[in-house]
Amino acid sequence: MTGRTYSLKLFGVELLAFLLALVFLSPFYFVIVNSFKSFAELLTDTAGLPGVLHFENYLNAWNALNYPVAFKNTLIITIFSNMGLIIISSMAAYRLVRKKSRMNRFLFSMFMLAMIIPFQSIMIPMVKMFGWVNLMNTFTGVVIAYMGMGVSFTLFLYSSFIIAIPKEIEESAVVDGCTPYGTFFRIIVPLLKPMTVTVLVLNSLWIWNDFLLPMLVLQKPGLQTIQTATSSLFGQYMTQWDLALAVLVMGMVPVMVLFFMAQRHVIQGIADGAVKG
Repeated sequence: MTGRTYSLKLFGVELLAFLLALVFLSPFYFVIVNSFKSFAELLTDTAGLPGVLHFENYLNAWNALNYPVAFKNTLIITIFSNMGLIIISSMAAYRLVRKKSRMNRFLFSMFMLAMIIPFQSIMIPMVKMFGWVNLMNTFTGVVIAYMGMGVSFTLFLYSSFIIAIPKEIEESAVVDGCTPYGTFFRIIVPLLKPMTVTVLVLNSLWIWNDFLLPMLVLQKPGLQTIQTATSSLFGQYMTQWDLALAVLVMGMVPVMVLFFMAQRHVIQGIADGAVKG
């Protein structure tokens, strides 16, 4: 009876998980399936499979939005923002965790408090400040903004991972004549690989899909990202759904590939950080 009761409970949990998966995956189904339909078919039969696969939707969307330029702009912003976040946050987390002092505890608390500040409350002052220092319509301004907004969360993840790295490893390196920077880059950085991959994926998902910040800072047409370029297909009186859905699929593919490639490291990094923290 105990085994049967457990089996029924397990079946119920699995059924619930399956139904939840269907709910969360249904938007992907509608986006992908409807991206291959003509505009007329898309409006008349949204849930059904396409009668004819209209691959020209992707070609038309590619040309209409100058997709290679938008992809390049998004990729540049994502890469350099991640580089800055990983380097600065990992070094800062190592310093704050290993050097215990009132100042470091205060700084760590300030970083954590910064996580609760919504971007909407600072976007107008930020845009004004960027105008004063000539950072509007520059990739540098967007990268600096992403680094400023993402450093708190990234530092928190690295700190939770560094806490349980045995200090004896670093002490052995110092005894062997390793400098503080050598200890960090040769000993600590390799140990941070699971968390670094986790940080890379999480921040890439956020930066790649962000719309508000690029819309505020990058206002010239040649500087548009994928998300801001896609918004041009959504008008007040008419939406080009056939092209918009094709662009959405093309925008999803790169980050989905990145996630599936790094999935094992992401799960390991989150699990290790949770256990070690």
